[in-house]
Amino acid sequence: MEESQEAAVPVVPMKEMLDRALADRYGVAAFNILNDLTIEGVLAAAAEERAPVILQTSVKTVRQYGRDQLFGIFSALARDVAVPVTLHLDHCPERSVISDCLAGGWNSVLFDAHELDVAENLRQTQEVVAEARRRGAHVEGEIEGIQGVEDGIGSDEASARQSLEVAVDFIKRTEVDCFAPAIGNAHGQYKATPTLDHQRVSDLVEATGVPMALHGGTGLSDEQFTDLISRGCAKVNISTALKEAFMKSALEFLKGAEEKGTWDPPSLFRHQRAAVVEMARSHIRLFGSSGRAW
Repeated sequence: MEESQEAAVPVVPMKEMLDRALADRYGVAAFNILNDLTIEGVLAAAAEERAPVILQTSVKTVRQYGRDQLFGIFSALARDVAVPVTLHLDHCPERSVISDCLAGGWNSVLFDAHELDVAENLRQTQEVVAEARRRGAHVEGEIEGIQGVEDGIGSDEASARQSLEVAVDFIKRTEVDCFAPAIGNAHGQYKATPTLDHQRVSDLVEATGVPMALHGGTGLSDEQFTDLISRGCAKVNISTALKEAFMKSALEFLKGAEEKGTWDPPSLFRHQRAAVVEMARSHIRLFGSSGRAW
């Protein structure tokens, strides 16, 4: 049953998607979806913009729905979308969940083992890469925690920054397909425009040729996005902006519904969908991926 579902979905390997983006220096938007409405809204935006797109699921969302149900929703909605799509498991420290999602149709995972020492992180990431390869899937790696809590995973304390040499060695020895560097970025909303180590992205790409993933994208300036993408951040994660578009549009609509005394759920869903589509389209355009579908 799983095999027939996978065959019907226009899934493109993450490595192919990001290698193209790195070569042409644009960014593929990676949105943390929440449910069927947000999946459909992001896919609609990607289709309108003729852009490749990555749909990310948190461990929390996988557990909320169950692996098979969530993959079934994704499959049903992605089946007729004529742009490249990748289904990615975001920040996952648990090997059992990674194995379960790889077996269930996800074609990309982020093994988040930054709390382990670098040597053990490297050893286990090599195992995850080997497991993913057997299923034709790909792996994003990281050795430093990105500050901020996202869907119950992470810490508000910044983890220690590793040297460039340690990061390059990790990327080369694990053979990860994408790497998420800590450059002063953080999950959630920034209280002020952050100071980022842009040069670290350039140095890592130059030393490894591997695409970088930019985490903590919500709240960066357009100039920061553009510069980091030009340096090799081929995957750009957007989570907080989607959550805010989804929930603030609902709040706005429900206040109006209360004033009018009119309660029509389909109208609420249309309002939320429009907000998600607009949020996704604006990021896709900013990242330079419009018209990049193949």
